[in-house]
Amino acid sequence: MSRLFGTDGVRGVANTELTPELAMKLGAAGAYVLTEQRAYRPTIMVGCDTRISGGMLANALMAGICSVGANAVYVGVLPTPAIAYLTRKYKVDAGVVISASHNPVEFNGIKFFNGDGYKLSDELEDEIESYVRNNNKDLPQPTGSRVGKMKFRQDAREEYINHSMKQIKTDLAGMKIVVDCAEGAAHYTSVETLKELGAEVVAIHNNPDGTNINANCGSTHMEELCARVVMEKADLGLAFDGDADRLLACDENGKIVNGDQIMAIIGNHMREEGNLKGDVIVVTVMTNLGFLLMGKEKGIRIEQTKVGDRYVLERMKEIGASLGGEQSGHIIFLDENTTGDGLLSALHLLEVVKLSGKKLSELSGIMEVLPQALVNANVPNHLKEKYNEYSEIVDAIAELEKKYAGEGRVLIRPSGTEPLVRVMIEGKDQALIEKDARELAQLIENILL
Repeated sequence: MSRLFGTDGVRGVANTELTPELAMKLGAAGAYVLTEQRAYRPTIMVGCDTRISGGMLANALMAGICSVGANAVYVGVLPTPAIAYLTRKYKVDAGVVISASHNPVEFNGIKFFNGDGYKLSDELEDEIESYVRNNNKDLPQPTGSRVGKMKFRQDAREEYINHSMKQIKTDLAGMKIVVDCAEGAAHYTSVETLKELGAEVVAIHNNPDGTNINANCGSTHMEELCARVVMEKADLGLAFDGDADRLLACDENGKIVNGDQIMAIIGNHMREEGNLKGDVIVVTVMTNLGFLLMGKEKGIRIEQTKVGDRYVLERMKEIGASLGGEQSGHIIFLDENTTGDGLLSALHLLEVVKLSGKKLSELSGIMEVLPQALVNANVPNHLKEKYNEYSEIVDAIAELEKKYAGEGRVLIRPSGTEPLVRVMIEGKDQALIEKDARELAQLIENILL
């Protein structure tokens, strides 16, 4: 039986895989595991993104929380990083986000933060999962006045906006910015923050209706944003995902600026300002080789981890780093928040543009993005970890590794959140690496489907 928790909580199609019953069990088990040592009645904060299933799952989850004697505070639609920050700010015992991030509307997810705003360790997730798989039979069932209460709070988003605004040293007056909110959790917080800092904001995809989250918009579909930036003659464009924990950008010419480039721009500025702790940035093995070359040139040490922002965060904490993230746009400013934060990433990028007086196209030239091809093989969830048990796949990977040795690399990994095996090849010839990546992904699909 596959593990419930992936690299970013429990994910699945809402109401079939991630059912209200499962949400209730997770709420009860999570509340018990995260607060069982408390000598007082604990409180857990719950927020969600804009997808239609959020209310259904949030209420089921909160029912589970209350069923073991904890209180639940519902703060409504907020970005994932806002819940991480507010969990600490309000000194509650844990936080939960109902979101499937960049995935389509039919998916949803449940991810927990501890009282310090950090995602849970594998050990704590395993403990929660063990109770759920045992149908929560060993959990307390308080009655009468010992049952938990639900409360609703509407002012939390302003607290997050105020915190975010304080993290940069300039206003944004004179800047024109196109913002793609992905019909998601950033639809209010990002737009209001940028306006309050003085920017002229052209907001697109900021009218969520519960069903349009991430639909041909946001950080996974940037074509419209890029075109709109050019049409509006804007300084740049910003693209969030559904829960606003990631950010990608495009320059004034409509060219995409990925997470590696954003980290390079901000990281070098932090180094020059003396704010890059240890002169180190933590990234994953998916980071473009051009980023590693940039680090050598600028005197920045690059630490690499396996894929997943939680692993980046773990390494950052271990070595005391202040900046880390992923090419996909999950960027962590550990002195300011405990998880990837799209709004903070946007603000720090805009700060460099404003203070330097340079265009984003010029700043993004800090690193050369070497050709990279990423192709997904669609496979069943229960088989995605088993691709390397088939000799035909193993042999094909070995052949490609030999082919690209010395001038590129081949990286195969199962997705932590989706039924996919990701095939990434880096090399000098874009057409060739795309062809090889497609063929390997097709082979994996043919064998595993």
